[in-house]
Amino acid sequence: MMHIFCPYCGELREEEEFHVKGQAHIERPKDPEACSDAEWGDYLFFRNNPRGVHHELWIHAVGCRKYFNITRHTVTYEILETYRMGEQPTITGETKADPTTQAKGVSA
Repeated sequence: MMHIFCPYCGELREEEEFHVKGQAHIERPKDPEACSDAEWGDYLFFRNNPRGVHHELWIHAVGCRKYFNITRHTVTYEILETYRMGEQPTITGETKADPTTQAKGVSA
């Protein structure tokens, strides 16, 4: 079983309390009325599916009910960090290779 650190509650909790909501940091089109059908379809339906480091949106459904982001490795399922909405990740695919990078909210 995975344990996930909620950055709002400040606790490591069982994965059953959380639900994944998809890819994080998806920018809404600035002018949706001006989007073509293809552009709007890309925004609504198409997401990255990388092999490696990925940023995801989660909700602490059974706890504080707040949304937050997780940086997770899609091959190993390792949670590298959790961070609040509005914050930027400290770990990316490039920084993961750097052993001096410190992860916060790592799963136990």
